[in-house]
Amino acid sequence: MRSLVHGLRVTGIAPPRGLQRLGHDVTVTDDHPDPAKEDAARGIGLRLDTLPSDLDRFVQGFDLISPAPGVPESHPLIVAAQRAGVRLASEIELAYEWEQQRPEGPRPMLAVTGTDGKTTTCEMAVAMLNAAGHRAMAVGNTDVPLLDALELELDVYVVECTSFRLAWTERFRAEGAVWLNLAPDHLNWHRDMASYEAAKARIFAAQVPSDIAIGKIDDAAVRRHLDCSSARRRTFGPGGDYRHENGWLIGPSGPIMDTSVMLRQLPHDIDDALAAAALVLETKMATPEHVAAALGAFHAPAHRIEFVATVDGVDYYDDSKATTPHAAVAAIRAFPNGVLIAGGRNKGLDLSSMGEAGRNLRAVVAIGEAADEIEAAFGAGVSVLRAGSMEIAVESAARVARPGDVVVLSPGCASFDWYPTGGYPARGDHFARIVRALGQAAAPVRAHSGGQ
Repeated sequence: MRSLVHGLRVTGIAPPRGLQRLGHDVTVTDDHPDPAKEDAARGIGLRLDTLPSDLDRFVQGFDLISPAPGVPESHPLIVAAQRAGVRLASEIELAYEWEQQRPEGPRPMLAVTGTDGKTTTCEMAVAMLNAAGHRAMAVGNTDVPLLDALELELDVYVVECTSFRLAWTERFRAEGAVWLNLAPDHLNWHRDMASYEAAKARIFAAQVPSDIAIGKIDDAAVRRHLDCSSARRRTFGPGGDYRHENGWLIGPSGPIMDTSVMLRQLPHDIDDALAAAALVLETKMATPEHVAAALGAFHAPAHRIEFVATVDGVDYYDDSKATTPHAAVAAIRAFPNGVLIAGGRNKGLDLSSMGEAGRNLRAVVAIGEAADEIEAAFGAGVSVLRAGSMEIAVESAARVARPGDVVVLSPGCASFDWYPTGGYPARGDHFARIVRALGQAAAPVRAHSGGQ
C-alpha cells in the first residue's frame, strides 16, 4: 500500500508513523517545510518534500492520501486526489482502522462533534467515565491525536471530531456519537455551508442499530440527520429525552442529578452536561451516580467563559475560545447586561446574530480587524467603543462597567490578527494578565482611600 501524508504541523508524525506500522510505503510532503518538520520526518526514517507541480500525475502514485486537518478541501492536492479517485483518509479514520486490528479486540470509541462545546462535552464525558472506573481520555482534536492514544493503556476513547477530521472518513464508527449543534464556521476550509454540514453528518454515517446517536432537539440541521440515523436515537435539550427541569438533569429513566452541585450552571454548561450524560448512560458505561460525582467537581476548560478576577465590583471572564458568532452569543446570553469585548479576524461569518442577542448590553468594545463589522452588527442601539490594543480594550470596558456588571472577552472572531502564533489561548492569557494587573493597581488605591 502506497500512502501519502501531507502536512505535519497539527498531528505531527502520528499519521505517517501509524501507516508505517500498518505496513504502508509512506511519503510525506508539506506546503511549508521547516527544520523542525524535516527533523520529525527523519526521526521515523522519512524525507519531507514539497509537492510537485504535476499533481494529477503525482497522486496516481498513491493508494491513499492522508491530509493534515489544516489542509482545506479546496487545496490543489485534495482536488487532484478526488479527480483521480484516490482515497482520502483523516487521522481518526486511520486510527479507527488500526484499532480494529488490535489482537485483544478494539476498544470502545465515543465521539462528539458540533460547532461549539465539543471540548467541554468531551472532558465532561471523560470525567464521568473516570468516575465509573474506566481509563478514558479525550483525543482527536486535542493535544493527543487518536493515533498516538492507541498506544496508551486506555479502556475507552472520547474522540473530539472536527469537521476537518470527519470529512475524510468512511469507516470511522463510534458506539456512541453526539452532535451538539450546527452554525456557520470554518467556511475558509469548506467550500460552503452544505459541505460543512455534510462533514459533521459523517459522525452518524457508519453507525449500526446497536449504536446510539444523540443530537440537540432544537437544532433543525442536527435533528434532520439524527432522524435519518440507523442507530438508536436520543435527544437532549428543552423537551428532549435528556433535559433540565426544576433544577435537575432528567433522562428517560428519571432524575439524574441536582444541578445545584455543579460548579457553574450557565445554559451552555447544562446543555453540555446533558449531552455528556446521555453519551455515557446510553452506552451503559456509567451510572447517574458517576455523572453526579463527575459534574460536581468539573471545572470547564480554559478560555471558555472562565472567571478571571473581580476588580472594583466588576467580574471579568475570558471566553477567548468563542471564535464564532454562535459561540459568542452563548456568552452574551449568559451576561445580557454586561460589557462585551469582541472582534478579531472574522472567518467570513455573519456577525449580526451577536448584535441581535446583545441589545441589552451596557457597551461593546470592538477590537481587531473586524472592529468595523462588530460596530455594524450592534448598530445604534448599543454604545460601541473602539480599542487598538487589548490593554485599551480592558481599560475602556473597566471605565464603562458598573459594580455588579460583568466584562466578558467573547470575540466571535479568530485571534490571528493580533496573536498570529499563540491563537485564542494567547489572546485569553493576555486579557487575563491585563485584568489581574488592573486589580493589583486598584488595590493600593482602595487601601489608601480606606486610610483617609
